[in-house]
Amino acid sequence: MTEPLKRVEKPWGYELWWAVTDKYVGKVIHVNKGHALSLQYHNRKDETIFVWSGKILFERQEGEQLVGRELVKGDAVHVTPPTVHRMTALEDSDIFEVSTPETDDVVRLEDRYGRQGT
Repeated sequence: MTEPLKRVEKPWGYELWWAVTDKYVGKVIHVNKGHALSLQYHNRKDETIFVWSGKILFERQEGEQLVGRELVKGDAVHVTPPTVHRMTALEDSDIFEVSTPETDDVVRLEDRYGRQGT
């Protein structure tokens, strides 16, 4: 039996939620070239991202500065709370995210689309 995917439109692309349980959530995050997710952190949500296609700039706070590195197909990163991070698509990109189920646990520090503070 196949459950329908939940598609969530975002200003930078969209998410396809393919697994939602009380223990984990699995999503495909599609980010359009040149767009970025918020500079954000999570208080409880623990996540791992895996680049399925495309190329992204992944930024993570290390000490007092934001350090960026390019990630390509096959690269993965584990993000523990409360790590400040952001993803920017250098090409149209599809990213698998598997996380704990706290999907509303997002603290936006900066956002190109006017959503900071939410």
